[in-house]
Amino acid sequence: MPAPAVSPDSGALRKVVTASALGTTVEYYDFTLYATTAALVFDKIFFPDASPLIGTLAAFATYFVGYAARPLGGVLFGHFGDRLGRKNVLIITMLMMGLGTFAIGLIPSYDSIGIAAPLLLVLIRLVQGLGMGGEYGGGVLMALEYSPSSRQGFFTSLVHIGTPAGVLIPVGLVAALDATLPAGTYDSWAWRLPFLASILLIGVGIWMRLHVTESPQFVKMREDREVQSLPVREVLTRRPATVLFSILAKIAESGLFNIYYVVAITYVTTELDLAKGPVLLAVLIACAVECCTLPFFGALSDRIGRRKVYIAGALFQAALAVPFFLLMETGQFWGYAVGMTLGLGVGHGAMYGAQGALFSNLYPVNVRYTGLSVTQQFGATFGGGLSPLIGTALLSVGGGHWSWLIAYCVGVAVLSSLATTRLGAGEANVYSPGPAAPAALERT
Repeated sequence: MPAPAVSPDSGALRKVVTASALGTTVEYYDFTLYATTAALVFDKIFFPDASPLIGTLAAFATYFVGYAARPLGGVLFGHFGDRLGRKNVLIITMLMMGLGTFAIGLIPSYDSIGIAAPLLLVLIRLVQGLGMGGEYGGGVLMALEYSPSSRQGFFTSLVHIGTPAGVLIPVGLVAALDATLPAGTYDSWAWRLPFLASILLIGVGIWMRLHVTESPQFVKMREDREVQSLPVREVLTRRPATVLFSILAKIAESGLFNIYYVVAITYVTTELDLAKGPVLLAVLIACAVECCTLPFFGALSDRIGRRKVYIAGALFQAALAVPFFLLMETGQFWGYAVGMTLGLGVGHGAMYGAQGALFSNLYPVNVRYTGLSVTQQFGATFGGGLSPLIGTALLSVGGGHWSWLIAYCVGVAVLSSLATTRLGAGEANVYSPGPAAPAALERT
């Protein structure tokens, strides 16, 4: 049965998109801030007895813990989001994410409390990962299910602006603290300040979410008594190929994002032993550019097809792999800025701009929160969660050279592009098993 056509009030749509984008900002504020601090100081704070590279690997392992918990959080909160509604779940997930970020800023160092310090870090990352697992699906679906079907790519891409914004804000804070405070201050205690400042974002985000109404498509589906008792079973048993190929399609988007940002910073500051200020500034510029390119690619996906834009972004990044690291090796700000902007603003921007509408429309409304969360969180875990570990390990195997890392970047980009070709049109705007709507076929 086709989902109802939605004619959203422009003010309500604006409020929903803003609230969803704020949630994405909080999510990536945490992950970016954690990844940046892990690359720069966590080896000294929580793993002081290890060598710099091994300490960085240990810090990235705790980073991965947060990713590892996300699939469970996606299934858990996807279940309640599909059965009880999107709005209330999103308030809970934001609290779990935001308060966890704040708490990390309060953890004593290894020198103060010993092994309890990294253990507390892991525990908080687990809680955050559960919350983040449920955040993405609900935020994107609120925007998608309020949007006109012909502009879903555009409006979901606006939610995705929270990702580069969530990078821009913490990297800007880290760069400003590092540049203005006396030498060694950031490494000793000032790294905590951006974690504590996250409480401001949480407050604004919660206030916004308390003032939005439930998704109209979910309300209609519930009125028609199409709620599934166990959404994850419906997703995994009725759509196994969709789940598999969408997860593979997600890997490059998430994984290469962290290669450009996390691993590149580690490479420049650890292997090349260069200052972190210029490369952090380059990331800021690239993220500012991506805030502008995301809605462009989202709108383009509405016009020419989401798979086409997504595949083009993946293949662009495969071609960029060698030039990107050559630009990093220049040791110059202009090289960092060009490489980061091409990687984040163009390659990642194309994939991410099309992704929300592409993946959401693979699943019917009554299991959409669960299906999208499974796709997103397993794909992000295998991609973004593992890529800092894999990238750092490949740099170590290569003796500090990036040749092995290039093979990884090209490999995941090609894998994801091939998987995307296998994604069908999906059951867009359908909340019980049935044929896909023709309009969805055209846009996908």
